[in-house]
Amino acid sequence: MKTTKGKATARSSKETLKPVDDKRVGKRKAVAKPEKSSKRQAKKERNAKKDPNKPKRPPSAFFVFLEEFRKTFKKENPNVKAVSAVGKAGGEKWKSLSEAEKAPYEAKAAKKKAEYEKLMKAYNKKQESSADAGDEESDRSRSEVNDEDEEEEGEEGEEGEEEEEDDD
Repeated sequence: MKTTKGKATARSSKETLKPVDDKRVGKRKAVAKPEKSSKRQAKKERNAKKDPNKPKRPPSAFFVFLEEFRKTFKKENPNVKAVSAVGKAGGEKWKSLSEAEKAPYEAKAAKKKAEYEKLMKAYNKKQESSADAGDEESDRSRSEVNDEDEEEEGEEGEEGEEEEEDDD
C-alpha cells in the first residue's frame, strides 16, 4: 500500500511541475514592447504637430501665487536648490492661506485667462481663414468635376428614359 501512496504523491508533484496552458486558464500573452527609440520617435511626431504660434494656456491661481512665492522662498532659503522643496513648501503655504488671501491671485489668474481667450479667438479666426483659402480652390475643382459627372449622368438618364418610353 505504501507504493500506491508513493505513486499518488509522485503524480501530484509531477502535475504541479507541468507548465500551465494559457488557453485553459484564460491568460493573455504579453505584447512585445517596442524599442525605446521608436517610442521617442512617436513622441516627437506627436509633439511636432503642435503649432508654435498657438497661445500658451494661462496659469491657475496657484501658479500665479507660486511665481511670487519662489522669489521669497529663494531669498529666505538660498542654500535650498531642489525644485521639489520649493513646490512642496509652496503647496503647504497655499493650503494654509484663507480665501481672502487667495483672492488677489485668483483675480490675476482670471485676468490672464480673459487675455488668453481673446488670443485664442484671434488665433482660431486666423486658422479658419487660412484653412478656408485652401478649401476654396479644392471646392472649385470639386464642383467642376461634379458638374461634369452630372452632365454625363443627365445624358445617360435621358437616353434611358427614351428607351423606357419605346418599350411601352
